[in-house]
Amino acid sequence: MNDFKKDILIGLMFIAGIWSFISGQFIFSTVLFASAAIYSNIVMRAPFKG
Repeated sequence: MNDFKKDILIGLMFIAGIWSFISGQFIFSTVLFASAAIYSNIVMRAPFKG
């Protein structure tokens, strides 16, 4: 997966988290925010293989 697709995935998780927070689904939004943060940290710290 290239960097653009990874950025899109992280952005979609973040936007879905904001949308679910506005909708009042606080537990689901917390899970989405946490998964976006963890995934972005894993992607940023992964060694470059190219």
